[in-house]
Amino acid sequence: MKAAFVLVKCELGRLEEVANAIMEIEGVSEVHSITGEHDLLVKLYAPSYEEFGDLIPDRLQKVAGVAHTVTMLAFRAFKPTA
Repeated sequence: MKAAFVLVKCELGRLEEVANAIMEIEGVSEVHSITGEHDLLVKLYAPSYEEFGDLIPDRLQKVAGVAHTVTMLAFRAFKPTA
């Protein structure tokens, strides 16, 4: 599985509504409220990078209350050695 992280800017007053709607999208594993320019950090998985091309613009960006997104594809995950 491939991983992506999406920074989401919400319309004012809609953060919780947007976060709950995003959690319902298949492939989304985590949604965190964050500080800074964006409101949410979304971690999601798909079988291939190409599938993010459908998942993000066709599902995540169409959630009511999403104002703006920035997508980052993850190429490698690092884990501590025992």
